[in-house]
Amino acid sequence: MFEKVLIANRGEIALRIHRACREMGIHTVAVHSTADADAMHVRLADESVCIGPPPSKDSYLNIPALLTAAAITGADAIHPGIGFLSENARFAEMVEEHGFTFIGPTPEHIRMMGDKVTAKETVAKLGVPTVPGSAGGVPNVEEAIKIAEKIGYPVLIKAAAGGGGKGMKVATDSKNIREMYSLARGESRAAFGNDEVYMEKYLAHPRHIEVQLLGDTHGAALHFGERDCSIQRSHQKVVEEALSPGLNATEREKVCNLAASVIKKLGYRGVGTIEFLYENGQFYFIEMNTRLQIEHTITEMIIGIDLVREQIRVAAGLPVSYEQSAITFTGHAIECRINAENPQTFAPSPGRVRSFHPPGGLGVRVDSALYDGYKVPPHYDSLIAKLIVHGANRNECLLRLRRCLEEFVIDGIETTLPLHRRIVADPDFINGHYDIRWLESFLGKK
Repeated sequence: MFEKVLIANRGEIALRIHRACREMGIHTVAVHSTADADAMHVRLADESVCIGPPPSKDSYLNIPALLTAAAITGADAIHPGIGFLSENARFAEMVEEHGFTFIGPTPEHIRMMGDKVTAKETVAKLGVPTVPGSAGGVPNVEEAIKIAEKIGYPVLIKAAAGGGGKGMKVATDSKNIREMYSLARGESRAAFGNDEVYMEKYLAHPRHIEVQLLGDTHGAALHFGERDCSIQRSHQKVVEEALSPGLNATEREKVCNLAASVIKKLGYRGVGTIEFLYENGQFYFIEMNTRLQIEHTITEMIIGIDLVREQIRVAAGLPVSYEQSAITFTGHAIECRINAENPQTFAPSPGRVRSFHPPGGLGVRVDSALYDGYKVPPHYDSLIAKLIVHGANRNECLLRLRRCLEEFVIDGIETTLPLHRRIVADPDFINGHYDIRWLESFLGKK
């Protein structure tokens, strides 16, 4: 097992990884920009290294600085966390080349699944259904028009190297496909340095279902059930549930076994998530995330297993601690992502936290790096806390979640807590009647 792990990230996920390491007897190294000098993960880590000024490109994306920090502190391994370099195949390669262990999948698997076109082609060959669309990248608008006429409007034009909704445009008819194609390529080029796009049929009312997976170097390929991530705004997840209220037991077994078979055939190592759109009883692959997910927390709540601990064990060459038959699902869990944003306009709201009072009680977990007096910097993602609630069933979970949202206090900055209070009181959400377009409609209500 590792003696010292460098955590190449910040915020609540850095703190989450630190906690798993300390419970395993592993020393931690925190890296930070000058803006994060007083961050909680920096305060709690055994050692810390400043790796640059506030801009991400000069700090958390600065590969030479990260490798230097690992070298001077004598780290054995590097955990990339979520975002930043967590799905950067070149970073994973350089980590290994410099004698450290990358706590994640192989560079080959990161590269394979990081390109959405290659990922789609790969899983299709393994028998996984995909959304009807282009066989690969769409090189020009004339080809885009031909494909759209074949599969039918509306169509979704997506960045091949994309994620988070960037480089994604909907063309509703032949009149606006040229504009949407051009916009998608331009956004993709600006966000990812790659303007390749592909096309899919635009599904009207699908649910977003993802399956939590874990593979090791000893041939294990496990699933830990699915999560429903359909409550989204601008393709960004807002609320997640485990298990999905939209699937029955037969559908659950079908999609989870299908996803596990993919990583088994690929010989995948580490945690990962395969994501699907689900509509009218059909599942369609959309992407694979070759990293830990923000919402891994709700899966942990219903299975009682520390996924970060398992991720670290697998990276150290140890086998997964469990057999598939031992994985059972108990109760229901929901996560609300709390952002430092205006709850109506969603404008960022950095600043000093005057008061932070998280809820507590049975079945309640809050993952956050906030504390009284902490200054939320303006340079990074606006996620500041995750409220995770577990109950014996979905109804108990909803009642507990509503109580927790009433108790949660974050003063000094604007947050999306008021939005979450509205969502959990809505009859459609209470009854589980929602899809990936539900929140946009909900936000449009008077």
